Amino acid sequence: MSGLYYRCQAVVKSRRRPNVIIGRNLAVLLSAGLIAQAQLAPRIKPPKKEKEPETQTLPLPPEPPAAVIVETGKLAFHVSPLSAKGLLTQQVHDALKALDRANNGGTFVKLRAFVAGTGDMRRVAAIVSEEFSDRKIPLPAVTTIQVGALPMEGAQVVIESISAEKKPVNPNGLAFFSAQRAVGSSQAVAQLAQAAKTEQAVMLQVTCFLPDFTKLDSARASVTSAFPGASANFVQLTRLAVEPQTSCEGLGRLTHPPRSPVEFLAGSGVAVNHPKLIFTDAQIAFTASGARDEDLRLAYGRLGRALESVQGSYSRSVVMNIYALNPAVADRAAALAPEFLGSAARPAGATQVVEGLPSLDATVAIELVALGP
Repeated sequence: MSGLYYRCQAVVKSRRRPNVIIGRNLAVLLSAGLIAQAQLAPRIKPPKKEKEPETQTLPLPPEPPAAVIVETGKLAFHVSPLSAKGLLTQQVHDALKALDRANNGGTFVKLRAFVAGTGDMRRVAAIVSEEFSDRKIPLPAVTTIQVGALPMEGAQVVIESISAEKKPVNPNGLAFFSAQRAVGSSQAVAQLAQAAKTEQAVMLQVTCFLPDFTKLDSARASVTSAFPGASANFVQLTRLAVEPQTSCEGLGRLTHPPRSPVEFLAGSGVAVNHPKLIFTDAQIAFTASGARDEDLRLAYGRLGRALESVQGSYSRSVVMNIYALNPAVADRAAALAPEFLGSAARPAGATQVVEGLPSLDATVAIELVALGP
């Protein structure tokens, strides 16, 4: 019995072995076939990973220059029309377009912007830089002042421009008339008209600073009557009537050359027939704890460096405008001027109390016009 058992086990084992061998052979052949098929089949390349675009950093537009030099005989003056369309940014763009049309292809050298409302007035210089840089034209010097109001509901900016024409338009030079102060606008305009008559100047632009707009029509009529061909600008410097008087300043074309290249007009202005003039922007002083002389001297120092950058100097200054938040700071800034301009300096211009300046900490800003080299 035991012998039979062992013989049966041997038969079973002998029958299993071929199946195992066949299974192994089939597996080998199947694997070989799959490998051959894989080698014959076309190779599909994996899709390329798209390269992520590099982050581009756009360069900031250049800042407007601190000073610009230009030929006196080619200067022209314009005032942008008021607009209530859109907010400050759109109104600045619209004002620049209007000035560009009036400019007749000239090159802007100086812009003075009066901003009303709650818009960020620092945007004015930024927009000028962006627009002029995109058009690849020289940037002008820019002065920005916040005022109380403009004579149109919703208007937030008015811009005065000085540009250089392609051909001379002022063969005998220009007259810069200081702000004439009076209780009423008609009297201030009359004083300005008398100064222009004395110097035989044709008025090109008049800017009147009013305590309020209750008598705007009267002021406009006075300017139109006295200077029919001049561009006119009317500004309320502060929301509250800090300055109860009206003051009007002007720019005129001389019909006859002055006796000398520079002739100061006994407090009413200055006549200039010098070949070139330098216009600066307004340099700001940060006098956080009152009108400190050291803070004001820093602003004067920056002005001096701006003049030197175009080969100018303080001693050749002919016009100085001071914009301050209160009369005390304005008076102190004016009192320090002889320390830099010289004790004999008698520049034209004005000292005005305004609503604000392009910095929260600024209390005074100073700009100059000087003779070029």
